[in-house]
Amino acid sequence: MKKQLLILLTFTSFAIQAQSYSGYFHDNYAGVQSVLFNPASIADSRFKTDINLFSVSSAVSNDLYGVKLFDVFKDGYDFDSQSKMSPSNANNALVNFDVMGPSFMFNIAPKHTLAVFTRARSVTNLRDVNGYLVDQVKDGLDQSGSFNFNAGSPNGASHAWGELGISYAAVLLQKNQHFLKGGFTAKYLQGVGNAYIQGKDANAIFVENTSDPENSTLFTNGQLTIGGSQDWEANEDYEFDINSGGFGFDFGLVYEWRPDYDKYDLNNAKPVDNNFRDLNKYKLRFGLSVTDIGSINYKKAKQDTYDITGTLTQEIIDETEDIYDLLNERYTKIASAKGVKANLPTALHADVDWNIHNKFYLNLNGDISMVSDTKLNSINIADRVSLTPRYESRWFSFFVPVTWMEYSGTQVGSGVRVGTFFVGSGSVLSNLVSKESKAADFYLGLKIPVYQKKFKDKDGDGVIDKEDACKDVAGPVENNGCPWPDKDGDKVFDKDDACPDLAGPIENKGCPWKDTDGDTLLDNVDACATVAGPVENKGCPWPDTDGDRVLDKDDACPDVAGLVENKGCPVLDADKDGIPDSEDNCPILAGPKENKGCPEVNKTTLEQLRVEAKSIFFPTGKATLDVADKGQNSGRLDAIKEILKNYPNAKFAVNGHTDNVGNAKANQKLSEQRAKAVMDALIAKGVNPANLTSNGYGSTKPVKSNKTAAGRAENRRTEIVYLGNL
Repeated sequence: MKKQLLILLTFTSFAIQAQSYSGYFHDNYAGVQSVLFNPASIADSRFKTDINLFSVSSAVSNDLYGVKLFDVFKDGYDFDSQSKMSPSNANNALVNFDVMGPSFMFNIAPKHTLAVFTRARSVTNLRDVNGYLVDQVKDGLDQSGSFNFNAGSPNGASHAWGELGISYAAVLLQKNQHFLKGGFTAKYLQGVGNAYIQGKDANAIFVENTSDPENSTLFTNGQLTIGGSQDWEANEDYEFDINSGGFGFDFGLVYEWRPDYDKYDLNNAKPVDNNFRDLNKYKLRFGLSVTDIGSINYKKAKQDTYDITGTLTQEIIDETEDIYDLLNERYTKIASAKGVKANLPTALHADVDWNIHNKFYLNLNGDISMVSDTKLNSINIADRVSLTPRYESRWFSFFVPVTWMEYSGTQVGSGVRVGTFFVGSGSVLSNLVSKESKAADFYLGLKIPVYQKKFKDKDGDGVIDKEDACKDVAGPVENNGCPWPDKDGDKVFDKDDACPDLAGPIENKGCPWKDTDGDTLLDNVDACATVAGPVENKGCPWPDTDGDRVLDKDDACPDVAGLVENKGCPVLDADKDGIPDSEDNCPILAGPKENKGCPEVNKTTLEQLRVEAKSIFFPTGKATLDVADKGQNSGRLDAIKEILKNYPNAKFAVNGHTDNVGNAKANQKLSEQRAKAVMDALIAKGVNPANLTSNGYGSTKPVKSNKTAAGRAENRRTEIVYLGNL
């Protein structure tokens, strides 16, 4: 009974606290364990599936006792005398025990993941205990001497339960460098046991009677509430109640900043890349979650509240066997109640994970309790902040968490994950060197991880090996990774080859070209593949458009029927002189055949020429011909030209004559020059040079007597005479 009373007065039992797997939760390969911290973390994970066989985590923490931890396990260690106490008016203590049973996570779609887990937990909190009172009575009331302490309002609760949880997580946003995922957990809770005790304004005064210790007196006052999941007063034996149950919930969000998002663009992913599921893609990751929302309803629970104002002697304490007997016999019961709801340790969690370089990371995370420390029958976590550098790869991780925790201060730990096994502690390093450790924890687990990884593609053909019928030889996807056959070796695959056994060009579907019309030109170069034709006309027959049996290529008139002998053209006689134009030297002037179709020069024409020619004048003694526009000579020359053009087949001579005055040689030369000047002027006006010649006769052919002035004038003349046909 003495021990029971000490517990009642000091609440010095351990308190179990729900902080587990320190440093391990935030590893990208934590797998199904990570869902306990943030259910969103399992989406887009590095696992196909992760199966937890068994894992356990436990922790002890307080701010009253400091020990050299590994000495505690030595034989003969005396906790009360060898530990160092740091009493205050409000000391606290906590311990963690958390077992995760068979659990697994798996992807149900590329952006959707499920997890199912089983878990057994025990949580007890001890808060605001007067450490000076604990120190005073640790050896028993009869060894403590007189004391007077204000016990204040100590508060303790213990709760054990099991969980069956299912978590769903999904990718909510994936846009450029921004990636967001969310998760939710629903848990069925099975209560195992619950007990709690809370004091209010409690005081304890012990007056030692040194002469008669049995009459030493303990004066108490204040209020005390005791409760639990069953009526412990009626039955001290534990009774499991299958009907004590409830529901709990967790939810969380994870945002990832992916500055190199273009490297992981699924539109550019090859089958071998497995959609980059095996790679870490973030530079910074931010997580936020709330866990353990809910409670368990204990319908058989009983709660009693006592006014503990009274006096106890050492003899009464020694003779009392049961704490309830003492409370009911010596104190006034104020109230009783049936049934109670025990809450879960609701907490807010946040973390930032920085991928420093390649496989090196730095994580900053913290937990904040969302349950009041002063609430009756409340269990909660201790606030903490942890900074954890880690090295992380698929089969190996190593991490060193540095943690500040409420009550126990700063501690340094270490952990490792190797394949299927992980083990660690959030305080092992500080416990190795500290002589005043106020916290200790450990965790370990065994699992079967099935990781996401790049698919194998040995031949590099874009068909992964597990789907490749020809793993060592590249081939197209549509042929299951095997190359298409080409029996005739014409570079046209058999699947596309209309003649798989005969080599042929690609443009003829692998078949050799034919000569359908037998004109020696193969069909591929034959413009008329079904009609024979000459090579020089690309295998097509020559056309005869006008149907005159003269092929167009030889037909001078391809659109008008004509005679073969006239190159396919009809016979023409424009001047209607009976001479075909093709034989008519003057096709537009009628003329006799003997003159090749040209008109003959008659006397009338010659007279016209004589009249016009003799009217051409030169300056005295000169051969310069004035042919200015509108001049007399120009008009005469135009008239002569018009006459001559009617006789394209005739030959004319321009003759020059002088009188006998002057030197005969000079007259000869002058006559020649004047005749040539007239001829050149006619040629300039368009007369064919072939129709003209010029001659000078001086004074050798007078037409009148040179003895008279009138005769000499007649003799100074230019004549145009007909010489005959060309």
